[in-house]
Amino acid sequence: MTGLLEPRAIGRGLTRRDGPAKVTGTAPYAYEVPAQEPLYCHPIQATIARGRCLRIHTVKAEALDGVRSLLTPFTAERLVDTGDAELTVLQDCEIPFRGSVIGLVLAENSETARHAAELVDVQYENDPFDARLTADDPGLYKPDKVNPNFPTDTAEGDVEAAFSAAEVTVDQTYTTSTYHNNPLEPHTTTALWEDGVLTLWDSTQGVHPVRAKLAKLFGLPAEQVHVICPYIGGGFGSKGMPHANVVLAALAARSVPGRPVKLALTRQQMFSLAGYRTPTIQRVRLGAGPDGRLTAIGMDVVEQTSRIKEFAEQTAAPARMMYAARNRSTSHRLASLDVPVPSWMRAPGECPGMFGPEVAMDELAEALGVDPVELRVRNEPERDPESGRPFSSRHLVECLRTGAERFGWHERDPRPGIRRDGPWLVGSGVAASVYPAKRMPGSTAAIRFEKGRYAVEIGAADLGTGAWTILPQIAAGALDVPVGSVEVRIGDTSYPTATVAGGSTGTASWGSAVVAAARAFREKYGSEPGDGDEASADTPENPAAEHYAMYGFGAQFAEVRVDADTGEVRVSRLHGTFAVGQIVNPVTARSQLLGGMTMGLSMALHENSVLDPRFGHVVNHDFAEYHIATNADVEDLRADWLDENDPHLNPMGSKGIGEIGIVGTAAAVANAVHHATGVRVRDLPITLDKLLPSLTG
Repeated sequence: MTGLLEPRAIGRGLTRRDGPAKVTGTAPYAYEVPAQEPLYCHPIQATIARGRCLRIHTVKAEALDGVRSLLTPFTAERLVDTGDAELTVLQDCEIPFRGSVIGLVLAENSETARHAAELVDVQYENDPFDARLTADDPGLYKPDKVNPNFPTDTAEGDVEAAFSAAEVTVDQTYTTSTYHNNPLEPHTTTALWEDGVLTLWDSTQGVHPVRAKLAKLFGLPAEQVHVICPYIGGGFGSKGMPHANVVLAALAARSVPGRPVKLALTRQQMFSLAGYRTPTIQRVRLGAGPDGRLTAIGMDVVEQTSRIKEFAEQTAAPARMMYAARNRSTSHRLASLDVPVPSWMRAPGECPGMFGPEVAMDELAEALGVDPVELRVRNEPERDPESGRPFSSRHLVECLRTGAERFGWHERDPRPGIRRDGPWLVGSGVAASVYPAKRMPGSTAAIRFEKGRYAVEIGAADLGTGAWTILPQIAAGALDVPVGSVEVRIGDTSYPTATVAGGSTGTASWGSAVVAAARAFREKYGSEPGDGDEASADTPENPAAEHYAMYGFGAQFAEVRVDADTGEVRVSRLHGTFAVGQIVNPVTARSQLLGGMTMGLSMALHENSVLDPRFGHVVNHDFAEYHIATNADVEDLRADWLDENDPHLNPMGSKGIGEIGIVGTAAAVANAVHHATGVRVRDLPITLDKLLPSLTG
């Protein structure tokens, strides 16, 4: 890839263009769109884990003043396409999991709708169910592929023989919990069906994918579905694909043509209807010689999916390429349970999948008496171990070395459990980070000259990552004009198609289309265009992708303090050093990296969706009991990056940064806790009950 953009606009730390509207409350979110006399919807959810509805008594609810109507499986419109069981809501009386939707109330205000939903009486027929994930589940099966299209299992060499012959080994099982995305803005939709056109103001990471899915469900031409989403209050993957709430809103709007309807899932409802990260059980085996060089890497993962729709997280994928070893094997097995449908959550695969291996590397370093940073350096591959291709750029060693120097790693005494500061046991840990650097085909950008300014249109989404700000920078760099002369228009299917904001591919995919459109514009009109001149272009193919392995890398360093009497864990320092190509905007980049690291900290110490297998639902389904990290949980949070020039990626030379920050953080914290206490916690989150028995024993 040649012809990288000049740094006139790229690399400048410009403040967010959408910032003033958001902080002043004038940015219109999906639920807040002005609508004339809207109706408000509230879903009715099943209270059994599996079975069917025999009768749904709605008389009391319908008699409530302000109730317009109720939709049930007996009255809702039939969908044209029913191939996606998660989205075929109100199409039959079957109940696949607790919390699935069995009805919908439409009322004049949200309070009345919620009250009416509580008045609906349902008679059920119960079926036996299973909602418990275990490593020895007799129904474990091998999926055809793992998300999105990786092979389920891989093998190279003879791991069993190499592991048996290894002088030093680690063979341990690690677990990660169920995690819910929990964006601050819940899943919301305002819908209007008028003159044969369905208009959705939806909180989504991709307006065009929502249009495609809804058009298929209702048997409509795509041009009869209009999706709008200029602002999103977070998504973390849960808004990357449509869920049941969008279909419910569309069904409700269809039942009252010409009148808008509004639907906002409650925080509790999001734990059943908006996706989550599957829990994982990871058996990790490492074999090494006395010099610390790996001879065998094995990783076998068990995770869950819903009985009605398969989602297989690619948890073992990073183990296939992270370190050099001649003998490697990975596998994934699924338990099909009577639970809600899992889906994307920030850094699917890499986030949970780097926890077990990076803690195992720490255990191996301790067994060898080798520094954990040095152990990772010794196992640096020359080429991608999985594909055999050279890396377009790989500066993990530099991240480890630079991060260690900035963190003060050289002052660390490797012996665990010996450093104290008053009542606090103090320790430090390290883990590596990785995330693929990809761009997706399928986006188109248009550039038009309007009254002395350049308008860039692309149906992209900014879920807080900074697209409103960085796309004008990319366009300005490609057009060689001041950033202030560029306006961007996104979040609407009336603009050219764009791929979903996910997989850390947005900037690379949309930015490449914008650069291609800018170059086409200049080639067609030169440097003095006329008013109304316009050009468009698609995201071009990248031939280098067939010849290079493309990843971003990083190193996370954590310092923790553990109260010797109570087991309370405090993270006093959390530093990340990353190699993620050219930074388009340092302000938005640092925000993304710090946000990812904070979620990783939350994963390490707090987050855990507790599912009661007796009843099949998450019991801590609100922010009062689903704990997340806050400012008090870390004193010194820092994200830095290396200057990295990778000409093979895209015209910006950028790598995705939205997800790499969360990868490795939990392992770094867990390794630091072990260094502080001598207690090895292999099951997240790291809570008092896992530390106190060893601290007080």
